[in-house]
Amino acid sequence: MTQRARIIGVGRHLPARVMTNDDLARIVDTSNDWIVERTGIRERRIASETETTSMLAAEAARRALASAGVDASEVDLIVTGTCTPDGMFPAVSTLVQHAIGAGDAMTFDVNAACTGFLSALSTARQFIATGQAKKALVIGAETMSRIMNWEDRTTCVLFGDGAGAVLLEGVPDEDGASDAFVLHSDGSQSGLLYATGPCGPGEALAREAHLVMNGAAVFKHAVTSMSEACLEVIRDAGLTPADIDLVVPHQANRRIITAMADRLGLSGERVYMNLERYGNTSSATIPIALAEATAEGRLKAGDHVLLCAFGGGLTWGAMTFEWAGIRNPEAAVADSVVAAEVAAE
Repeated sequence: MTQRARIIGVGRHLPARVMTNDDLARIVDTSNDWIVERTGIRERRIASETETTSMLAAEAARRALASAGVDASEVDLIVTGTCTPDGMFPAVSTLVQHAIGAGDAMTFDVNAACTGFLSALSTARQFIATGQAKKALVIGAETMSRIMNWEDRTTCVLFGDGAGAVLLEGVPDEDGASDAFVLHSDGSQSGLLYATGPCGPGEALAREAHLVMNGAAVFKHAVTSMSEACLEVIRDAGLTPADIDLVVPHQANRRIITAMADRLGLSGERVYMNLERYGNTSSATIPIALAEATAEGRLKAGDHVLLCAFGGGLTWGAMTFEWAGIRNPEAAVADSVVAAEVAAE
């Protein structure tokens, strides 16, 4: 019998340090009003010098396991979407495996920039569908602050650090659930959004990695591509936009999300947003938002959920599935209570 993957656990973890728009205004020519009006972002989290992407990822994974009531030893596969790993290798997933005690799990990372979590989730779902894995951790984790040009106000105001994770479990596909996903890319547009690095040509070798973006062009592409991907995946699942109970989009910019929702004819209460608190955490935005939506009671068993993202590459995609329910939703965000207390001291 064919297996399908359902989400049985969610979790997120964020650095304790909060950087507000006013904090940014002290280091670059900007203001709180300018940032909020153009992006909807009010603050973001920034990793400390000792925090790594794998550390954030491991804590989010622990929260996902706790919310499902599952031990790490039961995990068969760990896939992490990230474009800011701790180093060239080993993979973030491999470091997470050791940190949480999932010694028997297969591990690897995927890099599709901000679409990384959807790419990782799609990959893990197919491992489960073929019977190669029974339980899989899928993580989106980033330390985007490490690749910021803090003199470029068009980019440094947008991004933050954090991690989110989901735990998948294989179940018999007896009812033909309306699950579907699509992934797309266009390398001819790679110059619109990219990050330099130590392996790049020419001058890139002599300078630190940093992110470069053509904001206006990316905005236009994001609205169009995410809207079209959402309609494509809704059709593939045999649904209509009216069937969608909650959309969890990539948290890049409030105006992008609003424009996309308008194109789909979805009302505001069916679109989840938390970017005002965290900014764009790249591949981590969707799993962080899923964890918070779960803890807030925004999802119930049987709901049709729609995820969508776009990122450098250019890459974009969407996924829809039925929500199965979480055993202990409060555990998904428990660690961040401590982080908030530390930040407030």
